[in-house]
Amino acid sequence: MIRIGTRKSALALWQANLVKDQLDQFGVTSVLVPVESEGDQNLTDPLYQMGIQGIFTKALDIALLDEKIDLAVHSLKDVPTILASGIEVSAVVARGPHQDVVVYNSKKQQDKIIATGSLRRKAQWLRKFPEYKVENLRGNVQKRLKKLDDSTWEGAVFAQAGLERLGLSDLNYEPLDWMISAPSQGIIGVTNLKSNTEIKSLLRKINCPQTEFCATIERTFLNTLEGGCTAPIGAFSYIENDILKFKGGLFSLDGKEAIIQEDHVPLHQAKDLGIRTAKKILREGGRSMLNQIKSQM
Repeated sequence: MIRIGTRKSALALWQANLVKDQLDQFGVTSVLVPVESEGDQNLTDPLYQMGIQGIFTKALDIALLDEKIDLAVHSLKDVPTILASGIEVSAVVARGPHQDVVVYNSKKQQDKIIATGSLRRKAQWLRKFPEYKVENLRGNVQKRLKKLDDSTWEGAVFAQAGLERLGLSDLNYEPLDWMISAPSQGIIGVTNLKSNTEIKSLLRKINCPQTEFCATIERTFLNTLEGGCTAPIGAFSYIENDILKFKGGLFSLDGKEAIIQEDHVPLHQAKDLGIRTAKKILREGGRSMLNQIKSQM
């Protein structure tokens, strides 16, 4: 019996059940083991004040290392680019929608206030709409929707993938085509102990190579910028006709400054594109922008 570790939120359980169903197709019997994370317990402090690295993955990492679970299912965008010692990502599921969306308040409020707990979303929203105020919003999808409904905010920003996976596509929302999504947004990742080669071989059966390639590009971009999850960094890539198309950006906290790079590269030349693009951003003012961001945190 394979023990699948997961957070307790409805979205996390949906994602874990997807992995369970895919493993079932290969005759693998498994059971879900819900684990509560620190990020789920504290819903008031902004993420960037909580030492974001691994805040949603630490509890599952510990359960893996203590061998209480055999694998853990995550939203890959929550997984640090440097994993805990002894742990690896052995599979990613085919990517869902990557975009951010704004969900509008059902009471049709006209206040120029948008809510999000993400510095990346906040910076890009203020870059496009500097006249707005941005409120902090934390919690699982249902809790954030309830807070939005109880508020006088005009709307709140969510990941489209999360809404669709929870059957909430009928909400009044608008895709934000201009917003660069978080690295690996819309991707489900599965981690395991490096020493557990049997589990790794099972997980490789459900791995999507194209999604894995894009996730690697985006995560190496993030890692090279050394922003972790606390700096406003966006990255998205996709493959079309053997061409890797990439867009990445670094933003100041107030959104007034941005360094954005786009590139189209033949797939066979794209392996290090994330690293190369991040280094270009650092050379073109990104390093001083990151230092400024760190001094403001």
